Amino acid sequence: MTHLNRRHFLTGSAATFAGGTGMLGLLNQNKAWAADTSGYRALVCVFLFGGLDHADTVFPFDQPSYNLLADVRDGLFDRYDSEDDEFSRDRDNLLPITPSNAADFGGRSFALSPQMPEMQALFQSGEMAIVGNVGPLIEPTDRTSFDNETVQLPPRLFSHNDQQSTWMALGVEGSRLGWGGQFSDAALASDSTANSLFASISTRGNTVFLAGDTSQPFAASNNGGTEELDITERRFLLGGNSRFDAQRAAIEAFYNTRDFGSSGTMRRDFNSMIVGGIDNVRRFSAARDNLVPFSTVFPDSQLGRQLRTVAETIEVRNTLEVNRQIFFVGIGGFDTHSDQAERLPGLQIQVSQAINAFRDAMVERGLWNDVTLFTASDFGRTTIDNGDGTDHGWGGHHFVLGGSVTGGRILGDIPTPNVLSANYTPTSGRLIPSVSVEQYAATLGSWFGLNDDELNAALPNLSRFQNANLGFV
Repeated sequence: MTHLNRRHFLTGSAATFAGGTGMLGLLNQNKAWAADTSGYRALVCVFLFGGLDHADTVFPFDQPSYNLLADVRDGLFDRYDSEDDEFSRDRDNLLPITPSNAADFGGRSFALSPQMPEMQALFQSGEMAIVGNVGPLIEPTDRTSFDNETVQLPPRLFSHNDQQSTWMALGVEGSRLGWGGQFSDAALASDSTANSLFASISTRGNTVFLAGDTSQPFAASNNGGTEELDITERRFLLGGNSRFDAQRAAIEAFYNTRDFGSSGTMRRDFNSMIVGGIDNVRRFSAARDNLVPFSTVFPDSQLGRQLRTVAETIEVRNTLEVNRQIFFVGIGGFDTHSDQAERLPGLQIQVSQAINAFRDAMVERGLWNDVTLFTASDFGRTTIDNGDGTDHGWGGHHFVLGGSVTGGRILGDIPTPNVLSANYTPTSGRLIPSVSVEQYAATLGSWFGLNDDELNAALPNLSRFQNANLGFV
């Protein structure tokens, strides 16, 4: 039986009603935080649902390493060769990158997918870093400790829902607090003037990543920024003639009700949440009314529309009274067990073009130094193919972009495709992560303004790893 307690019910419903929080905003106000919230900064998480194939995105480019990958993925490479020439994974089609720390890799070189020229340019210009072999870890793990079962492993590895939750909230499905939400909690507690309603914004609906004790996600749609109160503002939905004016007026009056005359605590909170949510939608819409349109043209794709909403929300940050914001956007389709050669290239085009447009919009408004965008995914995929695609893996490679990013570098590690080496699990060629999600998160959180105590509170396993800050931003 599922037990629904009052707090979980209200917390989960708050995002549904676009950020109405009722009395929940009073929780945790007395914690002593000291995050640096001077100036404006925003984190943007781009979640790639399904599990990004890192080895089909960041390629080995030196001939010996490339040959290793081609050998272990001969079936998949054949499928690519049977497609259009532009989809081919022939070495001549790849987009080489020149990391400033190339010496760290002993003569090995790397390239990006042919579908990501914008990302190649951003890496080459020093605006993007690659963090290699990131994944959920409880403690440092290597092949020996894995084989001998002397290390504590994250539970339910290779499960989509559980590993999505582990990336977002450091625990399996059902976890309550996300590290993004806890970062936002720390920033809000340090700035009594900040508006908590718009500190966490999701364009992908409710998400545990943004769930905090005081901070809850505001759900922004991508049809111009918010879900409109269409039933009163668009006459045809209830009836286009005046016969329905009384009904519209009654609904409008309900929207504007502040006292429902109820003595029941849950009912009173729920009513307050509905009304507060409606007020928040209207406030968000009003903030955007005077938005000067961007000259930058965003692609009309799922990710392009979401990142346009993020850019527009950042532009009205002063009206929303926030100087720290965390955004969550995401697209699916990366679970490429089959038809990978047909499916993944289109997704890579969408990611590359949408992120580049977002970058251009931030540069246009002089905000690129104040924003850090990063990718995340359920897991990487197996280096060994299954003939038509790849299966669930563990570690994977990710992108971090922004004007404050120390780009043009590869942090962490990108092991060779030798699946018999100690970098991989004994079966399927799954990378054993060399960088934990918590190290990745801590580096972002430090730039966001959190101090060591706040980072350790949000990331409970961080102290087990030697380098809490990877230095990419």
